[in-house]
Amino acid sequence: MSRIGKKPIPFSNQVKVEIMGGRVSVEGPKGKLSLRIHHSMAVKVEDSLLHCVRPSDNKLHRSLHGLTRTLIANMVEGVTKGFEKKLEMIGVGYRASVQGRNLTLMLGYSHPLIYPLPDGINVSVEGQNLLTISGVDKQQVGEVAAKIRSLRPPEPYKGKGVKYAGEHIRRKAGKSGA
Repeated sequence: MSRIGKKPIPFSNQVKVEIMGGRVSVEGPKGKLSLRIHHSMAVKVEDSLLHCVRPSDNKLHRSLHGLTRTLIANMVEGVTKGFEKKLEMIGVGYRASVQGRNLTLMLGYSHPLIYPLPDGINVSVEGQNLLTISGVDKQQVGEVAAKIRSLRPPEPYKGKGVKYAGEHIRRKAGKSGA
């Protein structure tokens, strides 16, 4: 019994929801998203609420019920508020700049790293070492943030690298001199 799947998804009058043949499209002030849902799941619109309905209590249907509801709720939140992730760069000479649709990163390598930004993703640089990644699609925002972090993950001795804002890095003691 999915408790998450049973909850209705409220949306405002700014959001336009369209359901056609297994595809749910959500359009709002920040953008437009669409999702192809499993053929056995059903989505219904009543007043300003979306309901996800499953056909049976089969294990597959139960698991898809909560998943479908959560994905659609993230779409509605994305087109109204949007999503963002913050990254911090810690290290001497580590800095970032945005030039057009490219993010240029100086991360201690002998050359600058150029990361092309996908459509629908915006990056702003505060100072020189704080990145804010924002967009409408929660998965895409998280994926871009993870890829940028993987270019120079934080190391445990001095904490140098790219980390999420608020992420705690477990530190190790260095060599002990005799």
